[in-house]
Amino acid sequence: MISLKELLRRKPWILSTFILLGIAIWLFSGHQSAPSDSSEPQGQQTKASSPPPLAKVVIEQFTVQPVTRTLSLYGRTAPNRKATLGAEVSGKVESLLVRKGQHVKAGQGLVQLDKADRELQLARTKALLKVRTQEFNAAKSLKSRGLQGEVAFSQAEANLIEAKAQVKSLELTLANTEIYAPFDGIIELLYIEKGDFLGVGDPIISIVDLDPLVISADVSERHIDKIYKEQQAEVSLVTGFATTGTLSFRGAVANEATNTYPIEVEISNPDMTLTAGTSANLELLLATEPAIKITPSMLALDEAGNLGVKTLTSEDKVHFVPISIVKVEPDGVWLSGTEPTVEIITTGQGFVRDGDTVIPVRRNSVDLDGSE
Repeated sequence: MISLKELLRRKPWILSTFILLGIAIWLFSGHQSAPSDSSEPQGQQTKASSPPPLAKVVIEQFTVQPVTRTLSLYGRTAPNRKATLGAEVSGKVESLLVRKGQHVKAGQGLVQLDKADRELQLARTKALLKVRTQEFNAAKSLKSRGLQGEVAFSQAEANLIEAKAQVKSLELTLANTEIYAPFDGIIELLYIEKGDFLGVGDPIISIVDLDPLVISADVSERHIDKIYKEQQAEVSLVTGFATTGTLSFRGAVANEATNTYPIEVEISNPDMTLTAGTSANLELLLATEPAIKITPSMLALDEAGNLGVKTLTSEDKVHFVPISIVKVEPDGVWLSGTEPTVEIITTGQGFVRDGDTVIPVRRNSVDLDGSE
Protein backbone atom coordinates (compact mmCIF):
# COMPACT_ATOMS: atom_id res chain seq x y z
CA MET A 1 0.00 0.00 0.00
CA ILE A 2 1.36 3.40 -1.05
CA SER A 3 1.68 5.92 1.82
CA LEU A 4 0.34 9.50 1.68
CA LYS A 5 3.83 10.87 1.60
CA GLU A 6 4.80 8.68 -1.33
CA LEU A 7 1.55 9.58 -3.11
CA LEU A 8 2.20 13.33 -2.75
CA ARG A 9 5.76 12.80 -4.00
CA ARG A 10 4.56 11.00 -7.09
CA LYS A 11 1.57 13.26 -7.73
CA PRO A 12 2.33 16.82 -6.35
CA TRP A 13 -0.64 18.34 -8.16
CA ILE A 14 -2.88 16.77 -5.48
CA LEU A 15 -1.34 19.05 -2.82
CA SER A 16 -1.79 22.09 -5.05
CA THR A 17 -5.41 21.15 -5.57
CA PHE A 18 -6.05 21.05 -1.79
CA ILE A 19 -4.38 24.43 -1.29
CA LEU A 20 -6.45 26.09 -4.02
CA LEU A 21 -9.60 24.51 -2.59
CA GLY A 22 -8.82 25.92 0.88
CA ILE A 23 -8.24 29.43 -0.50
CA ALA A 24 -11.55 29.29 -2.36
CA ILE A 25 -13.46 28.21 0.77
CA TRP A 26 -11.83 31.07 2.79
CA LEU A 27 -12.74 33.67 0.20
CA PHE A 28 -16.28 32.42 -0.04
CA SER A 29 -16.79 32.48 3.71
CA GLY A 30 -15.49 36.11 3.90
CA HIS A 31 -17.90 37.17 1.16
CA GLN A 32 -20.83 35.64 3.05
CA SER A 33 -19.93 37.37 6.32
CA ALA A 34 -19.60 40.84 4.75
CA PRO A 35 -23.27 41.80 5.24
CA SER A 36 -23.14 40.92 8.93
CA ASP A 37 -19.91 42.95 9.35
CA SER A 38 -21.42 45.96 7.64
CA SER A 39 -24.25 45.98 10.10
CA GLU A 40 -21.89 46.93 12.99
CA PRO A 41 -20.66 50.19 11.48
CA GLN A 42 -24.28 51.09 10.79
CA GLY A 43 -25.08 50.71 14.47
CA GLN A 44 -22.01 52.66 15.43
CA GLN A 45 -22.94 55.37 12.92
CA THR A 46 -26.39 55.65 14.47
CA LYS A 47 -24.83 55.95 17.90
CA ALA A 48 -22.35 58.62 16.74
CA SER A 49 -25.08 60.69 15.11
CA SER A 50 -26.93 61.16 18.43
CA PRO A 51 -26.49 64.70 19.97
CA PRO A 52 -23.81 65.13 22.67
CA PRO A 53 -25.00 65.62 26.27
CA LEU A 54 -25.65 69.24 27.37
CA ALA A 55 -23.21 70.90 29.76
CA LYS A 56 -24.44 71.58 33.26
CA VAL A 57 -23.56 75.02 34.70
CA VAL A 58 -24.29 76.89 37.91
CA ILE A 59 -25.99 80.26 37.56
CA GLU A 60 -26.76 83.07 39.98
CA GLN A 61 -29.06 86.05 39.62
CA PHE A 62 -27.71 89.57 40.09
CA THR A 63 -29.52 92.93 40.31
CA VAL A 64 -27.81 96.25 39.54
CA GLN A 65 -27.25 98.83 42.27
CA PRO A 66 -26.16 102.48 42.08
CA VAL A 67 -22.39 102.64 42.47
CA THR A 68 -20.11 105.65 42.31
CA ARG A 69 -17.20 105.36 39.90
CA THR A 70 -13.99 106.54 41.54
CA LEU A 71 -10.46 107.44 40.50
CA SER A 72 -7.72 106.28 42.87
CA LEU A 73 -4.63 108.46 43.22
CA TYR A 74 -1.57 108.62 45.44
CA GLY A 75 -0.53 111.93 46.95
CA ARG A 76 1.19 113.69 49.83
CA THR A 77 -0.01 116.29 52.28
CA ALA A 78 1.43 119.79 52.04
CA PRO A 79 0.93 123.16 53.80
CA ASN A 80 -1.69 125.52 52.50
CA ARG A 81 0.83 128.37 52.84
CA LYS A 82 4.48 128.64 53.79
CA ALA A 83 6.53 131.80 54.31
CA THR A 84 10.11 132.55 55.26
CA LEU A 85 10.27 135.93 56.99
CA GLY A 86 13.39 138.05 56.53
CA ALA A 87 14.79 141.16 58.18
CA GLU A 88 13.64 144.41 56.57
CA VAL A 89 16.05 146.49 58.66
CA SER A 90 19.46 145.73 60.09
CA GLY A 91 19.93 145.33 63.80
CA LYS A 92 20.64 143.02 66.73
CA VAL A 93 18.06 140.47 67.90
CA GLU A 94 16.80 141.88 71.19
CA SER A 95 14.29 139.12 72.03
CA LEU A 96 12.56 136.06 70.60
CA LEU A 97 8.86 136.18 71.35
CA VAL A 98 8.05 132.64 70.13
CA ARG A 99 9.62 129.18 70.04
CA LYS A 100 9.84 126.53 67.34
CA GLY A 101 6.63 124.53 66.90
CA GLN A 102 4.45 127.17 68.53
CA HIS A 103 1.01 128.00 67.10
CA VAL A 104 0.68 131.70 66.34
CA LYS A 105 -2.09 134.02 65.17
CA ALA A 106 -1.94 136.54 62.36
CA GLY A 107 -0.41 139.83 63.62
CA GLN A 108 1.25 138.22 66.64
CA GLY A 109 4.77 139.50 67.44
CA LEU A 110 7.55 137.01 66.74
CA VAL A 111 10.92 138.79 67.04
CA GLN A 112 12.00 142.16 68.45
CA LEU A 113 15.10 143.84 67.01
CA ASP A 114 17.11 146.52 68.78
CA LYS A 115 15.73 149.98 67.93
CA ALA A 116 19.07 151.67 68.59
CA ASP A 117 18.69 155.47 68.15
CA ARG A 118 15.84 155.26 65.69
CA GLU A 119 13.34 156.71 68.14
CA LEU A 120 15.54 159.79 68.69
CA GLN A 121 15.98 160.18 64.93
CA LEU A 122 12.22 160.07 64.52
CA ALA A 123 11.72 162.72 67.21
CA ARG A 124 14.29 165.02 65.55
CA THR A 125 12.70 164.52 62.14
CA LYS A 126 9.26 165.32 63.50
CA ALA A 127 10.62 168.56 65.00
CA LEU A 128 12.19 169.43 61.65
CA LEU A 129 8.85 168.67 59.97
CA LYS A 130 7.19 171.19 62.27
CA VAL A 131 9.71 173.85 61.23
CA ARG A 132 9.30 173.03 57.55
CA THR A 133 5.55 173.28 57.92
CA GLN A 134 5.81 176.76 59.44
CA GLU A 135 8.22 177.91 56.72
CA PHE A 136 5.87 176.64 54.03
CA ASN A 137 2.87 178.42 55.57
CA ALA A 138 4.84 181.71 55.79
CA ALA A 139 6.01 181.40 52.19
CA LYS A 140 2.50 180.66 51.06
CA SER A 141 1.19 183.77 52.89
CA LEU A 142 3.87 186.05 51.44
CA LYS A 143 3.34 184.69 47.97
CA SER A 144 -0.37 185.36 48.16
CA ARG A 145 0.39 189.03 48.94
CA GLY A 146 3.00 189.27 46.20
CA LEU A 147 5.88 189.70 48.65
CA GLN A 148 7.76 186.48 47.74
CA GLY A 149 8.78 184.97 44.45
CA GLU A 150 7.82 181.58 43.00
CA VAL A 151 11.27 180.08 43.54
CA ALA A 152 11.32 180.75 47.26
CA PHE A 153 7.83 179.30 47.62
CA SER A 154 8.74 176.14 45.69
CA GLN A 155 11.85 175.65 47.87
CA ALA A 156 9.75 175.85 51.02
CA GLU A 157 7.29 173.33 49.57
CA ALA A 158 10.10 170.90 48.66
CA ASN A 159 11.61 171.16 52.15
CA LEU A 160 8.24 170.29 53.66
CA ILE A 161 7.78 167.23 51.43
CA GLU A 162 11.28 166.00 52.26
CA ALA A 163 10.64 166.33 55.99
CA LYS A 164 7.40 164.35 55.67
CA ALA A 165 9.23 161.57 53.76
CA GLN A 166 11.91 161.34 56.44
CA VAL A 167 9.29 161.00 59.16
CA LYS A 168 7.47 158.27 57.24
CA SER A 169 10.69 156.39 56.53
CA LEU A 170 11.75 156.39 60.18
CA GLU A 171 8.28 155.31 61.30
CA LEU A 172 8.46 152.30 58.93
CA THR A 173 11.98 151.49 60.12
CA LEU A 174 10.86 151.50 63.73
CA ALA A 175 7.83 149.35 62.88
CA ASN A 176 10.06 146.83 61.07
CA THR A 177 12.17 146.28 64.14
CA GLU A 178 9.37 143.96 65.31
CA ILE A 179 8.49 140.96 63.11
CA TYR A 180 4.82 139.92 63.07
CA ALA A 181 3.11 136.71 61.90
CA PRO A 182 1.55 137.26 58.44
CA PHE A 183 -1.11 134.54 58.99
CA ASP A 184 -2.22 131.87 61.45
CA GLY A 185 0.26 129.01 61.48
CA ILE A 186 3.02 127.06 63.17
CA ILE A 187 6.61 128.19 63.64
CA GLU A 188 8.50 125.58 61.61
CA LEU A 189 12.07 126.95 61.76
CA LEU A 190 13.99 129.62 63.69
CA TYR A 191 17.11 130.79 61.91
CA ILE A 192 18.28 133.15 64.65
CA GLU A 193 19.08 133.36 68.34
CA LYS A 194 18.99 136.25 70.77
CA GLY A 195 21.98 138.52 70.23
CA ASP A 196 22.44 137.72 66.52
CA PHE A 197 23.01 140.68 64.25
CA LEU A 198 20.86 140.70 61.13
CA GLY A 199 21.36 142.43 57.84
CA VAL A 200 18.56 143.40 55.50
CA GLY A 201 17.13 140.23 53.89
CA ASP A 202 18.58 137.72 56.36
CA PRO A 203 16.10 134.86 57.07
CA ILE A 204 14.49 134.94 60.50
CA ILE A 205 11.56 132.52 60.79
CA SER A 206 9.74 129.93 58.64
CA ILE A 207 6.00 129.68 59.29
CA VAL A 208 3.52 127.20 57.78
CA ASP A 209 -0.26 127.28 57.55
CA LEU A 210 -1.81 123.77 57.80
CA ASP A 211 -5.48 124.73 57.76
CA PRO A 212 -6.66 123.65 55.32
CA LEU A 213 -4.19 120.86 54.68
CA VAL A 214 -3.50 120.31 50.98
CA ILE A 215 -3.04 116.90 49.31
CA SER A 216 -1.06 117.17 46.08
CA ALA A 217 -1.40 114.45 43.42
CA ASP A 218 -1.07 113.89 39.66
CA VAL A 219 -3.82 112.85 37.23
CA SER A 220 -3.16 111.14 33.91
CA GLU A 221 -4.23 112.73 30.64
CA ARG A 222 -6.87 109.98 30.22
CA HIS A 223 -8.80 111.17 33.27
CA ILE A 224 -8.15 114.92 33.47
CA ASP A 225 -11.36 115.72 31.58
CA LYS A 226 -13.35 114.13 34.43
CA ILE A 227 -11.74 116.39 37.06
CA TYR A 228 -13.29 119.70 38.09
CA LYS A 229 -13.06 122.21 40.95
CA GLU A 230 -15.17 121.58 44.07
CA GLN A 231 -15.16 117.85 43.23
CA GLN A 232 -15.52 115.62 46.30
CA ALA A 233 -12.76 113.18 47.26
CA GLU A 234 -12.38 110.51 49.92
CA VAL A 235 -9.02 110.98 51.66
CA SER A 236 -7.23 108.36 53.75
CA LEU A 237 -3.83 109.07 55.27
CA VAL A 238 -1.21 106.42 55.95
CA THR A 239 -1.76 107.12 59.65
CA GLY A 240 -5.30 105.73 59.39
CA PHE A 241 -7.08 109.09 59.44
CA ALA A 242 -9.90 109.33 56.87
CA THR A 243 -12.05 112.26 55.83
CA THR A 244 -13.70 113.97 52.86
CA GLY A 245 -11.98 116.75 50.94
CA THR A 246 -12.70 119.16 48.10
CA LEU A 247 -10.66 119.64 44.94
CA SER A 248 -9.33 123.21 45.01
CA PHE A 249 -6.88 123.23 42.09
CA ARG A 250 -6.75 121.53 38.66
CA GLY A 251 -3.66 122.04 36.55
CA ALA A 252 -4.08 123.33 33.02
CA VAL A 253 -0.66 122.31 31.64
CA ALA A 254 0.68 118.74 31.70
CA ASN A 255 4.11 117.79 32.93
CA GLU A 256 6.20 117.15 29.80
CA ALA A 257 8.08 114.25 31.39
CA THR A 258 5.08 112.34 32.79
CA ASN A 259 2.08 113.69 30.82
CA THR A 260 0.21 114.16 34.09
CA TYR A 261 -1.64 117.15 35.50
CA PRO A 262 -1.19 118.44 39.07
CA ILE A 263 -4.24 118.67 41.31
CA GLU A 264 -4.80 119.72 44.93
CA VAL A 265 -7.44 118.55 47.39
CA GLU A 266 -8.08 120.46 50.61
CA ILE A 267 -9.17 118.94 53.92
CA SER A 268 -10.09 120.74 57.11
CA ASN A 269 -7.42 120.84 59.83
CA PRO A 270 -8.56 123.49 62.33
CA ASP A 271 -6.29 122.39 65.17
CA MET A 272 -3.36 121.81 62.77
CA THR A 273 -2.83 118.36 64.28
CA LEU A 274 -2.41 116.75 60.84
CA THR A 275 1.10 117.14 59.47
CA ALA A 276 2.50 117.90 56.04
CA GLY A 277 4.52 115.35 54.07
CA THR A 278 2.30 112.36 54.93
CA SER A 279 1.39 109.79 52.27
CA ALA A 280 -2.29 109.87 51.30
CA ASN A 281 -4.69 107.93 49.09
CA LEU A 282 -7.36 109.85 47.18
CA GLU A 283 -10.61 108.45 45.82
CA LEU A 284 -12.09 111.08 43.52
CA LEU A 285 -15.85 110.62 43.13
CA LEU A 286 -16.60 110.75 39.39
CA ALA A 287 -20.10 109.55 38.48
CA THR A 288 -22.84 107.26 39.82
CA GLU A 289 -24.06 104.46 37.53
CA PRO A 290 -25.87 101.11 37.88
CA ALA A 291 -23.59 98.10 38.33
CA ILE A 292 -23.43 94.57 39.70
CA LYS A 293 -20.83 93.14 42.05
CA ILE A 294 -19.19 89.80 41.24
CA THR A 295 -16.02 87.93 42.09
CA PRO A 296 -13.16 88.04 39.56
CA SER A 297 -13.50 84.27 38.96
CA MET A 298 -16.83 84.91 37.17
CA LEU A 299 -15.18 87.02 34.47
CA ALA A 300 -14.59 85.52 31.03
CA LEU A 301 -13.09 86.41 27.67
CA ASP A 302 -14.71 86.02 24.26
CA GLU A 303 -12.90 84.85 21.15
CA ALA A 304 -11.79 88.43 20.42
CA GLY A 305 -10.31 88.81 23.90
CA ASN A 306 -13.00 91.18 25.24
CA LEU A 307 -13.66 91.06 28.98
CA GLY A 308 -17.18 90.18 30.04
CA VAL A 309 -19.49 87.66 31.69
CA LYS A 310 -21.41 84.68 30.33
CA THR A 311 -25.12 84.99 31.02
CA LEU A 312 -28.12 82.73 30.50
CA THR A 313 -31.01 83.61 28.18
CA SER A 314 -34.63 82.54 28.61
CA GLU A 315 -33.97 79.68 26.14
CA ASP A 316 -31.15 78.33 28.38
CA LYS A 317 -28.53 79.53 25.91
CA VAL A 318 -25.18 81.08 26.77
CA HIS A 319 -24.88 84.79 25.93
CA PHE A 320 -21.59 86.68 26.32
CA VAL A 321 -22.03 90.27 27.59
CA PRO A 322 -19.08 92.72 27.35
CA ILE A 323 -18.68 94.83 30.48
CA SER A 324 -16.64 97.71 31.88
CA ILE A 325 -15.16 97.80 35.36
CA VAL A 326 -16.65 100.55 37.55
CA LYS A 327 -14.92 99.93 40.85
CA VAL A 328 -12.54 97.36 42.34
CA GLU A 329 -12.87 96.30 45.98
CA PRO A 330 -10.97 93.67 47.99
CA ASP A 331 -13.91 91.23 47.88
CA GLY A 332 -15.06 91.77 44.29
CA VAL A 333 -15.47 94.06 41.29
CA TRP A 334 -18.39 96.25 40.22
CA LEU A 335 -19.34 95.94 36.54
CA SER A 336 -21.60 98.00 34.29
CA GLY A 337 -23.13 97.10 30.94
CA THR A 338 -25.62 94.40 31.97
CA GLU A 339 -29.41 94.30 32.17
CA PRO A 340 -31.04 95.48 35.42
CA THR A 341 -31.51 91.81 36.40
CA VAL A 342 -29.23 89.20 34.90
CA GLU A 343 -28.40 85.53 35.44
CA ILE A 344 -24.64 84.91 35.27
CA ILE A 345 -22.88 81.56 34.90
CA THR A 346 -20.71 81.35 38.01
CA THR A 347 -19.35 77.81 37.60
CA GLY A 348 -18.59 76.05 34.35
CA GLN A 349 -18.35 79.16 32.17
CA GLY A 350 -14.97 78.02 30.91
CA PHE A 351 -16.47 74.93 29.23
CA VAL A 352 -19.26 76.63 27.26
CA ARG A 353 -19.29 79.13 24.43
CA ASP A 354 -21.60 81.89 23.30
CA GLY A 355 -24.75 80.32 21.82
CA ASP A 356 -24.40 76.91 23.50
CA THR A 357 -27.49 75.36 25.09
CA VAL A 358 -26.83 74.31 28.69
CA ILE A 359 -28.57 72.79 31.69
CA PRO A 360 -28.80 75.59 34.30
CA VAL A 361 -28.43 74.75 37.97
CA ARG A 362 -29.42 77.43 40.49
CA ARG A 363 -26.90 78.01 43.21
CA ASN A 364 -27.59 76.20 46.49
CA SER A 365 -30.24 73.99 44.86
CA VAL A 366 -28.54 71.06 43.10
CA ASP A 367 -24.88 70.13 42.74
CA LEU A 368 -23.30 69.84 39.32
CA ASP A 369 -23.38 66.02 39.49
CA GLY A 370 -27.15 66.08 40.01
CA SER A 371 -27.20 65.05 43.69
CA GLU A 372 -29.67 66.78 45.93
